[in-house]
Amino acid sequence: MPLTFLTRLLLGVLSILWIALAVYLLWSWQDGRVVTDPAGEAVRVYEDWRLWGALGLIAWSLLGHVPLRFLLARGDRDKTKAERGNGAIIDGPDGARLYVESHGPADAPALVLTHGWGLDSTIWYYARRALGDRFRVVVWDLPGLGRSRGNISLEAFARDLGRVVEWTGGPVVLVGHSIGGMAIQTLIRDGEPAVRNQVKGVVLLNTTYTNPLKTMIASPVMRALRHPVLEPLMWVAIVLQPVIWLFAWQGYLNGSAHLAHRLGFGRYVTRSQLDHTSLLSTRNPPGASARGNLAMFAWDATDAVRGFDGPLLVVTGHADIVTLPSAGEAIRNAAPLGRRLDIEGVNHMGLLERHDLYNAAISEFAVEAFAHVATPAPATNDPRSGLAQGGLGHDEDQLLEDGQEEVFSRAEVESGLIEHHADTEVTPDDEGVRPPFPAGTLGHG
Repeated sequence: MPLTFLTRLLLGVLSILWIALAVYLLWSWQDGRVVTDPAGEAVRVYEDWRLWGALGLIAWSLLGHVPLRFLLARGDRDKTKAERGNGAIIDGPDGARLYVESHGPADAPALVLTHGWGLDSTIWYYARRALGDRFRVVVWDLPGLGRSRGNISLEAFARDLGRVVEWTGGPVVLVGHSIGGMAIQTLIRDGEPAVRNQVKGVVLLNTTYTNPLKTMIASPVMRALRHPVLEPLMWVAIVLQPVIWLFAWQGYLNGSAHLAHRLGFGRYVTRSQLDHTSLLSTRNPPGASARGNLAMFAWDATDAVRGFDGPLLVVTGHADIVTLPSAGEAIRNAAPLGRRLDIEGVNHMGLLERHDLYNAAISEFAVEAFAHVATPAPATNDPRSGLAQGGLGHDEDQLLEDGQEEVFSRAEVESGLIEHHADTEVTPDDEGVRPPFPAGTLGHG
């Protein structure tokens, strides 16, 4: 996202100055300083503090991320990992080459997960593990990131996502984080009817419906900086990619990348989660990241979800400064069958720091969405009370009576939350975490 990209560039400049100071101290130490001794003779004096200062700066430039991770995040009980499964490259539209992985039972209903910008499909580590026992979980890399190659624009991403949906060969629920949610909205608006008909539900995580500069913290300032500052910086990153990439790796080693990405997390972030995010944004090409930011600046899909007649869940982080919760509320209000779940204490990367709540919400939503594809229920006059022609909002007992044994009950979800809080010694009252489905619904806002 633009805020993190800008912060990393600014901290990268400081990192360069840091190294320049180390070089100066080494040079000044070995050159020494000429002074006159009591006998009146000139002697060269070497000041050891300059040597130790230079060595300290160099050590921090290489190892600063280690202490900073301990200072910026809490310890891990369940580490995330930037690991891949067995994937495949499929042909996408416009000559794209798309990296796709499939996890879980091959004959199970499919969830297609699209990651946020600057990341790749390994960010779904927790989701793959939590959802792969009952769903076919399909993850893929957006072009320009990870192992996928292709055009970088929201329209191209939507076409690529459509190809992945076709590849699954059946009905799907789409899940998208940040720019992944933006690609889904573009697909809903512009996609081929046959592809859109495969989509039986949509989950949008921490995303927006327009240029993210309009729905982030300090929006007036960021929009004012767009043309004179932000866009020129993006083009510098594109033109000077090898140099910027070198500085990005140096920023990862000295911890400035972790400082920048800490802005996207709330109170629950752990060290592995912060490091995973920082690593992905570092190893992805800065030129591609810059092109994606430019594409977002020119994007708008206001009210695109109005044309989607299936169930749609928007998950927002109460402390999200990258995409304010009001953006999610606007999407929810535009969707005919929209619901919103707001999770307190989490920021833009809530899918990591509260993966338990996010994955529980995705799972229950998907189970109900797929159940009502197979077992349509009578239409209701009030779309907010459930799904017209069947969907979310049905009484849980009715679902169970109809034989939908896969549906999570509220008690099951709350039991999972109690177990989580027991593990982390955090209680909902202490941390202000709302139950995932208040009033028996899926996050009715």
